[in-house]
Amino acid sequence: MTTEVRKQAFYTEKLENGDDTAKNFDDDGRAKRTGTLLTASAHIITAVIGSGVLSLAWAIAQLGWVTGTTVLIIFSVITYFTSTLLADSYRSPDPVSGKRNYTYMDVVRSHLGGYKVQLCGIAQYGNLIGVTIGYTITASISMVAVKRSNCFHDKGTQDHKLCSDSSYPFMSVFAIIQIILSQIPNFHKLSWLSILAAVMSFAYSSIGLGLSIAKVAGAGPHPRTTLTGTTVGVDVTGSEKIWRTFQSIGDIAFAYNYSTVLIEIQDTLRSPPSENKVMKKASLAGVSTTTMFYMLCGCIGYAAFGNKAPGNFLTGFGFYEPFWLIDFANVCIAVHLIGAYQVFAQPIFGFVESTCSKRWPESQFIAAEQAIPVPFCGVLHVNFFRMVWRTAYVIITSVIAMLLPFFNDFLGLIGAASFYPLTVYFPIEMYLARAKIPKFSFTWVWLKILSWVCLIVSIVAAAGSIEGLITDLKTYKPFKNAED
Repeated sequence: MTTEVRKQAFYTEKLENGDDTAKNFDDDGRAKRTGTLLTASAHIITAVIGSGVLSLAWAIAQLGWVTGTTVLIIFSVITYFTSTLLADSYRSPDPVSGKRNYTYMDVVRSHLGGYKVQLCGIAQYGNLIGVTIGYTITASISMVAVKRSNCFHDKGTQDHKLCSDSSYPFMSVFAIIQIILSQIPNFHKLSWLSILAAVMSFAYSSIGLGLSIAKVAGAGPHPRTTLTGTTVGVDVTGSEKIWRTFQSIGDIAFAYNYSTVLIEIQDTLRSPPSENKVMKKASLAGVSTTTMFYMLCGCIGYAAFGNKAPGNFLTGFGFYEPFWLIDFANVCIAVHLIGAYQVFAQPIFGFVESTCSKRWPESQFIAAEQAIPVPFCGVLHVNFFRMVWRTAYVIITSVIAMLLPFFNDFLGLIGAASFYPLTVYFPIEMYLARAKIPKFSFTWVWLKILSWVCLIVSIVAAAGSIEGLITDLKTYKPFKNAED
């Protein structure tokens, strides 16, 4: 008998016997979930408004006013639509009263089965690992930017080499913080961190937006912007225009990346009301809020910097003054990414620990919780397997981040590689299977067209990002700044 079956039997027995303690458990025998629309929205905003927002001015500079804003809106609509399909897949076969699925892989196993479960696992966990690596890079760049901003304020901005500094020590600091936070047992205990991170994301986005507005409204010549973005022969060569266009599409795709953790977020929600209804409202709130910020930051950032917009307009020093405000914004970025790292890492931790528990159910090293008294804090329950495994994971991802200090290209590749399978393909395929949509019917045809179009977009975006990585590798010098 599996652990889940034992929990269900335990819950059913208490319920039948009229035991009041059954109220402390959900219908699957697990402890009562406490998540709400607020906490789910905070998780989504923490996952979505991340380092991607900082590259949107650059992305719109490559695409121009027309294509840039259109692509942003299209990705937001597609993401929201497919997230509603995915939310209805949390329970099966009925979206309200069916059996719970705790992970994305469980959802695919219940609705599709076969080799697609393994493909989903590779796509999801490969993406989550990539995101944690990317956030390590971005957080360290923000930490370095604080030090460099103070240096520029003291020594001037004429020679950037005077304020050069390595990002590796800051990656180590970020790793130490993550090792501590990784001991948070599961997603259900992350609400406070997600709310804090969401506040930080609004703070630094608002600061960037405010500085951009001030630059646009200020006196002096304004940078050149065009309907079609960077101009061949003036800003870029013909080949650069093509590759950067592809890469910017990947950056925008990454900016809406949260389908990888949607099921895990939904699994934190209490019911009633039904989880799928709350998740759809949270998705609407999260996606609409982030789209508003993306349009403002991307468009006004482009108006401020024109076709020469930096890849990251806060850490790329599109602004130098007021230095204290830029410092505060970069601190907010780092704090937000500390929380966002955990949002994306917790599904990885849960998957590995669940797999090991099933493989070695009698192992005390894996299952036992040790009570350790902590002065002034009460008793801390420690699982040694969790401590060792999660610490090792943080260290390994940090080392990889030190070897791949490329910002825009790395984000674009992650977005392009994960957007199609996790945000589009699986939600659509599961809906077609669950609703038993007949082949070649109108609904089947237009959903398939949407799926194929998104596949093409993902392929060209991945090509652009790979080309950018190859270019960076040719000029890469180890032990230099991550942003150089």
